[in-house]
Parts: sequence; C-alpha cells; structure tokens
Amino acid sequence: MTATGPRTAPDVVETVDVVALGESMVTFLPSRPGPLADVPSFERAIGGAESNTACVLAAAGHSTRWVSAVGRDGFGDHLLRAIGEYGVDVSSVRRDPHRPTGVYFRTAGDRATDAHEVAYYRAGSAASAMTAADVDLEAVRAGRVLHLSGITAALSPGCLELMRELTARRPGRPLVSFDVNHRPGLWRDSYAHGPEVLLELARGADLVLVGDDEAREAWGLRDAAAVREALPEPEILVVKHGSRGATAYGPHGARTFVPSLGVDVVAAVGAGDAFAAGFLSATLRALPVRDRLRHGHLMAAAALTVPGDLAAPPARDLADRLAALDDTAWGRLRLGPGWTETATAGAHTDAGADRAEEEVRTP
Repeated sequence: MTATGPRTAPDVVETVDVVALGESMVTFLPSRPGPLADVPSFERAIGGAESNTACVLAAAGHSTRWVSAVGRDGFGDHLLRAIGEYGVDVSSVRRDPHRPTGVYFRTAGDRATDAHEVAYYRAGSAASAMTAADVDLEAVRAGRVLHLSGITAALSPGCLELMRELTARRPGRPLVSFDVNHRPGLWRDSYAHGPEVLLELARGADLVLVGDDEAREAWGLRDAAAVREALPEPEILVVKHGSRGATAYGPHGARTFVPSLGVDVVAAVGAGDAFAAGFLSATLRALPVRDRLRHGHLMAAAALTVPGDLAAPPARDLADRLAALDDTAWGRLRLGPGWTETATAGAHTDAGADRAEEEVRTP
C-alpha cells in the first residue's frame, strides 16, 4: 500500500469522507508458525478494526480520519506514524500521559482454528479510557460517514457511553456505519451483556455489517432474514456469509445477494475490515447495492491474498471493471496473490471470466 505521509493538524476541522473511531494496538506477528511459547521473535505491525478500514479507504483514494487515544509512549508514536503514513488524518488522536498503548501477540495460524492464540495486553489502555467528554466530537462528526464497531463498546463503561452518544439518532449526524464485530472474550467479565449492547447500538446505526456466525452466536439468529427482522431500523443491513457471499437488505424489503469470489487464501485475517472499506467506498460513490457488495468482496480478496491485516487495494478502474462483470464471469473469477498489482489487468464485461482470470490472476 502506498504511503502518502501523515496528515497535519488543521486549524479548522476538515470534513472528510469517513471518520473511524476505535482502539488500535501494536500487533506482534510471529516469525514462524507454532504456539506462542515456541515463537522466538515477532515482527511489529498495527491492528485495529476501525483504523484498518480507514487505512484501506485512504489507500483507495478517500479522505479519512482516525479518532482514538494512545499512550504517550513509543508504541503510540508508532501507531500514529504508521496509520498517518497511509494518508489517514491522525490529528484528533489524544495522547494519554498516564495510560499505555495497547499491544497484542498472535500466532500465524488461521484465526478460525483451535490452535490459534491471541494474547492481548489492552486492559487499562489509553483507548479504553475514551469518553464523550474527552473525545473531539466535532472531529468525529465531521465526515460523510462515521464508522464504528462493537469492539469499542466492550472496552469500558466510558467507551460504551461514547458509543451510545454517537449512535443516538439526531438531526444532521453523518451516516453511521456499525460493524458488529462480536468478540465474546472482551465481554466475558464485562460490566454489560455484550449481545444486548451490540443489538442496541446496531439499531441506532444507518448501515450495519454483521457475519451470520456472529448473529448466531450473539443473538441466536439462524439466517439473514431473521437478522433483518431483529434489525429493521438500519437503512442498509449487510449479512456476511463467509466464503459463500453476502446479503444486503435495503428499504422496502429490498434484498440483494452477491456470492464471494474464488480466492487463493494466504491468510484469513483483515478480510472483514477490508470488506467494510470496499462497501463504504462504493456507498460514498452512490453505486448500486450489488456493486457495493462486489467492491466489498474485492477488497476482502485483496486482504486474503497477503499475509497481514492490511493489503494494497485494487486500483479503482480495475475494481470497477471486475465489479461490472456479468454474473457468470463473476462466478468463475478467481484471484490469487499479487492480483491487485497486475498493471495489465483489464477484465471487461464482454470478455468473460476466462479473460478476467487470465489478466488478473498471478499464475
């Protein structure tokens, strides 16, 4: 992903395409597979659902702002520099002199397996102390879209009240996007019942993204139609079905399903945040719902074909050409590592899936 340099603090709060609020942590990625106890060294990276989405959107050409809090420490310096280098405005991130920046370690394996380990060191972090009183709400609301996730609500009572403030339906607010991101471990010893809180916050949003596995685990809802019945308030509801695809529900009973792409998966991390970025990018461009879902799948495919959480998104003209494929060509398309970097990629609606695969996929 091309770095464009950090944004500097403006004299007046600038309106941007997307504001993302939430905790980011310094991530330590293992140098080799295996249990954490056996990994001899780690590489430093960044991790945070909301900032990941902001970084991908910035790399895709949108103006973005990340709002959070980090410690006045070296890890906080690293987060601000790394996220800012994607072109994200980090001028509204508060530096906390008394609390640390959160960090976590994870194994190299697929997060869906029992062998996967994650060790979080985020209790008492600077971001967990965020409240509506110490966050720059003017900067938070100065966007066409405000992107939030359920992770923030689980961090502390103050963070929950902040989320309730931001999802309250008030005139003039930006479009509120809410990625449910149900993390049972964060709610295990919590001050609130996670599933109820997530349902409450989702009902206050305009656009909700949720995996069908999350909906089953959190709310006992067995299919997408049941999720829509439980969440009639959001104008757009996107229910993700993993490798099968995603369904979007709109006003007046509208329903659109788009199957996922065939992908040669390198690492199953970061796909959900990238999908959100693709869907939001297409929403900002007022594309049809089918194309919003397809752009979500394309951004997710970019993340799935690299080892880390963040990947260079496809160029907009390439993504638009692929999103415009007919249903047969879309269904036969398969993407592998390096596909976003293929300069000659030129899938056309009249060329069919064979040409799309030949020009886009790295052999």
